[in-house]
Amino acid sequence: MKQFFGLDDEWVRRRPDAWLRRDVLIAILFFLGALLGLEVWRALGFSADSLWPRWALYLSAAIGAGPLVLRRRFPVTVMLVTAAHMFVMGLTQVPVMSSIAMQGVYFFAIFTALAWAPDRKLVTLAAAGLVLFMFGWLSVQWSVAAMNDDLLDSYNAQPAKSRDPWFGATAAAVLQGLMINVLYFATAVGAGANSWRGARARAFAHQQAQTITRQAGQLTEQAVVEERLRIARELHDVVAHHVAAIGIQAAAARKVMVKDPERATDSLSNVEASSREAVTQMRALLGTLRADGQHTANGSGEPTNGAARAPEPGLNDVAALVAGVRTPAFDVRLDDLVDVDVPANVGHSIYRTVQEALANVQRHSTATAATVTLRAGGEGNGRYVEVEVLDDGRPRAGTSGSGLGLLGMRERVRAHHGSAEIGPRLTGGYRVRVRLPLAASTRNKETP
Repeated sequence: MKQFFGLDDEWVRRRPDAWLRRDVLIAILFFLGALLGLEVWRALGFSADSLWPRWALYLSAAIGAGPLVLRRRFPVTVMLVTAAHMFVMGLTQVPVMSSIAMQGVYFFAIFTALAWAPDRKLVTLAAAGLVLFMFGWLSVQWSVAAMNDDLLDSYNAQPAKSRDPWFGATAAAVLQGLMINVLYFATAVGAGANSWRGARARAFAHQQAQTITRQAGQLTEQAVVEERLRIARELHDVVAHHVAAIGIQAAAARKVMVKDPERATDSLSNVEASSREAVTQMRALLGTLRADGQHTANGSGEPTNGAARAPEPGLNDVAALVAGVRTPAFDVRLDDLVDVDVPANVGHSIYRTVQEALANVQRHSTATAATVTLRAGGEGNGRYVEVEVLDDGRPRAGTSGSGLGLLGMRERVRAHHGSAEIGPRLTGGYRVRVRLPLAASTRNKETP
């Protein structure tokens, strides 16, 4: 019952635009219908002595239909005013009250109160009181009619056994009106409550649709921000690694340029290759930013800047990465013990981890050697791939760095639900160990 009438609901139905103009038109139509009903009564030969003057009848019809103009502004008040009009007209001018148009006015007023009243408890109590009053009035009329029928029967010469009906004619007429009013009021109250519940459901559905649209926009913006942050981390890794490699290779070339021109040439070649690779990867990353939101005409979603993006480096590119870092003054050894297929995203994270770790060794450590070890282990859903980068140096003074590289490394690990051990070793040097889980479907490379 509480849910049906919304007794504990604070939602308020919003009046539509131009509501007053619509309700004025509705009131005028009901008024014209009432006038037509009165003239029909006259045309049918209803006793003119029992009718008020024509102007008084028209005025009473206007008083009954007029409150509908404010039915959505003061729904409970309009219902009570029209109910009082129905009661007064029922006692004084039955033709006015019983016309189809005026019955529609009363019905519409009750319907509106249940459909538009903001105070659900007040309208429920008012409607209940109105219904009880009307049925009480009809019950009194039925009792009086039954008594009159008994009095008439006492003067009837026929014996009581010969009477077939249960009620007298007057009591039956009142009882019929009572049954009609049960249907009348129940329909008006039920239709109004259903209208309110339907409007509430539509309003909440509209609100949910707006919320979903807003959340979808926020998720889209969040995805764009996350993608740009990923590209920023990639750009940081690329620049940090290649600039550090270029600096080391250039220093090595400067030191051996006079004594060993051939080794100096090799170092300068590495500088050239490293700078070109850095430019290539930076162009690919910046091309992603420029192509954001741009698509080809056929809807394939490929960038429209003319050149296809180069594939992101993965686990198979770690060997080339290590070879590019290796110099006569800085030796790097790679132990690749991975014998399983690794997803591209995991392999890319492993590559970036090695790249950032080696760049940090070159910039922030006195180490002259480092070891990169790739491993795989576990079984079933617990399989993983692990990379460990070790060096034997000490921290170099004045090169603490910004910490963004390690932050990006930990974010990659968190994105894969992996684990990381990053920090100095007790025996000296620095350790970066990252373990990333693999899917259960990963298979051995040697499996056909």
